[in-house]
Amino acid sequence: MPAEHRASPVPEPAPVPSEAPSTLRRRTFIAASGVAVGGAVAAPALLGAEPAADAQPAGEGTSSRVAVTVNGRRVTVTVDNRTSLLDLLREHLDLPGTKKGCDAGACGACTVLVDGRRVNGCLTLAVRLDGAEITTIEGLANGDDLHPLQQAFIEQDAFQCGFCTPGQIMSGVGCIREGRTRSAGDIREWMSGNICRCGCYPKIVRAVEQTAKGR
Repeated sequence: MPAEHRASPVPEPAPVPSEAPSTLRRRTFIAASGVAVGGAVAAPALLGAEPAADAQPAGEGTSSRVAVTVNGRRVTVTVDNRTSLLDLLREHLDLPGTKKGCDAGACGACTVLVDGRRVNGCLTLAVRLDGAEITTIEGLANGDDLHPLQQAFIEQDAFQCGFCTPGQIMSGVGCIREGRTRSAGDIREWMSGNICRCGCYPKIVRAVEQTAKGR
């Protein structure tokens, strides 16, 4: 008679952990790291440690005194080391004739003369100009007598909205002093950094030519 067949016992399923070991390890590591970093940051305060000897209070050493001659007048101002020449003129010395256009050196509206040379005021740090002589559009005229280039701009009708005009005139004065006016092409080339959104370029060139020939 065949042996009695008995069913094999079914093993009970192993308990499933609520979270995988990798998850537990990752969380444990993050928690431990947080405690370690927090302890490292808090330790100096808890132990009464002094700050580093070379640490400076916020704002200390960020300003400088600058002495410049602007339109024949000697001035001394204290400015943030990041202050541009353009902002020095407009915001500290109340000379708004120099215009802020692109504030990136691309339009020429802020052109002024520094020691007789053309510069973009927005790209020039004021703290680097200690002792310099600066001429702006406000300093060109002699009392009621306009500078010849200012007069030529009027006679040639070399402006429309007028926003770029101060920079155009200052650049034109520099261009004439540099001897860059042998031809209309020279003037256009050497004043190409000054943008006129109204498109008055032919009249601007004629005004510069007129002034250069009248010297």
